Amino acid sequence: MSESARLKSTVYVGGLDQAVTAQTLAEAFVPFGEIVDISLPKPEAPNSSEVHRGFGYVEFDLPQDAKEAIDNMDGSELYGRTIKVAAAKPQKDANEGLGSKTAIWEQEGYLAKYAVSDEDRQVTAETKAEGNRPQDPMQGLEQLDVAGPKPE
Repeated sequence: MSESARLKSTVYVGGLDQAVTAQTLAEAFVPFGEIVDISLPKPEAPNSSEVHRGFGYVEFDLPQDAKEAIDNMDGSELYGRTIKVAAAKPQKDANEGLGSKTAIWEQEGYLAKYAVSDEDRQVTAETKAEGNRPQDPMQGLEQLDVAGPKPE
């Protein structure tokens, strides 16, 4: 299955109680279709008392099953807590965006969005070399700061 098809078949389940297990999620979501995989990410601190980070992912066999699970389970209650169920988003690259260890202007996404083409650089350099400055739109408006009729 392609990565995009896999993503369309996966739902994010947030707001989970620490008592929730993969088996609990399987039992809660099996009415909507065949479940391929369930993951409950572990906390980053190795000696944490938490079993999981309070959210998980349920991957269905078919994308329409995932949509039906979102429609029916979002805002429902599981172990006394209201859960959030939404379409899963792709995981961000650790080297992209804020929080990465690479400067933002050195990242590929930034360069693709804000890079200046060679053609634009060349036109700018030619304009500076020729000394052709665009005409100032404010030129000739010096006397307009005087209110009232024109003196004759």
